[in-house]
Amino acid sequence: MELQNKVNQIFRKVFDDGDINITPETTANDIDGWDSLSHVNLIVAIETKFKIRFSQKELLTFKNVGDLLKSINSKITV
Repeated sequence: MELQNKVNQIFRKVFDDGDINITPETTANDIDGWDSLSHVNLIVAIETKFKIRFSQKELLTFKNVGDLLKSINSKITV
């Protein structure tokens, strides 16, 4: 849950919306303003915060925030 909270703070900052509360089921359709540019900003912010990198292939497999969280978790616990 701590990871989700940290990622939620990144979402709030990237989308400039303090009311965002992500869940593992959250998708781009659930968040106003989540377009291709904000997606890039979000991924860069996450990579910077956690000092990780996503491959292009990985990014294409994410269907929701849960997939993103699993990937982050696997990279920071290695």
